[in-house]
Amino acid sequence: MEEQIYNVAPDDEQTSNESIVQTEEEIDDAPFVEFDISVSPADPTLELLVNQINRNDIIIPFYQRNYVWKIEQASKLIESFLMGLPVPQIFLYVNDDDQLEVIDGQQRIMSVKYFIDGYFGDEIKGKRQIFKLKGLSEVSQYNGLTFADLSPKDQRKIRNSTLRAIHIKQLKPSKRNDSVFHIFERLNTGGTQLKPQEIRNAVYRGPIVEELKELCNDPNWRKILNIKTGDKHQKDMEILLRVFSLFQSWREYEKPMIRFLNNTMQEERTFNSHKATVFKERFPQAIKFIIEKLERPFRPRNVVNLAVLDSILVTLLENPQFMNDKFEEKYFSLVGDQRFINNSSISTADVSVLHERFHLAKELLQDDE
Repeated sequence: MEEQIYNVAPDDEQTSNESIVQTEEEIDDAPFVEFDISVSPADPTLELLVNQINRNDIIIPFYQRNYVWKIEQASKLIESFLMGLPVPQIFLYVNDDDQLEVIDGQQRIMSVKYFIDGYFGDEIKGKRQIFKLKGLSEVSQYNGLTFADLSPKDQRKIRNSTLRAIHIKQLKPSKRNDSVFHIFERLNTGGTQLKPQEIRNAVYRGPIVEELKELCNDPNWRKILNIKTGDKHQKDMEILLRVFSLFQSWREYEKPMIRFLNNTMQEERTFNSHKATVFKERFPQAIKFIIEKLERPFRPRNVVNLAVLDSILVTLLENPQFMNDKFEEKYFSLVGDQRFINNSSISTADVSVLHERFHLAKELLQDDE
């Protein structure tokens, strides 16, 4: 009998109240990654895994989706352990506090915990559903049983069954400080793949995450991006990170852009540098000014062009004196300049192209007087 226990349905499609930032597609090089990590297998018993969850030795990171399996899916997983059938391995990341963060396997781990605890899912309005095995073959002896209903032999089989776990740890010092980012990117196999900024927020935890979230909540930033709430996959935060990364540092930019942003998240985790302090002060002023002066800015072709946005916004942040009555005229002169069009349309993440459009932005936005 072939069991279908791992085909978890993907998350629902976008609903009408979700925000998605619409941007022109940008082609970026795929970074070459030297993984400076250690990978070691372990075979913990299910009882140990549950105890580790209860002690917070194993944690479900904040970026992971909620538990979504139906009781029938969880029941078939439990039946597989009872029958001695193989179950796919899980991936755990060893963080700086030696906790094990679940990269892949949350649904399996939590299903086991719920069954041993006796209740399916979390408490809702003070009530919890008793976990009785459901949806198994009509002839299965386990249908309708809770963990407590199992024979002592089967209870031991559940507690002592093992689940292969792959422990992944970043080695220090690291040759590539974004190797963990790419581990998450490759190994997270949930129904909905995590997007780059969601992974960054997990890997580079620190004050920078909350600081960027707070800046993203500015209504003027949402007007610029044409969203009512935060982007479903934190694209609004990624664009903000891009602006912050290039601010005062675009001359040191090296492609690919994805690595440049990763490096900023790593280097500015505390968000207390002089650069961060100045950025937090100037950013709200700049986007307020832009909204007052322009309608639907940074959209040469109806949706946001990241190259147009980063060069103009960073130029204003670095040169607040450019925010004057002549800005609107100079803005349209800039976006209509063929040189600027060329450098904001093709290979926009290339170093020479990026440098050229930033130089043009400063040249054409500056006050002539």
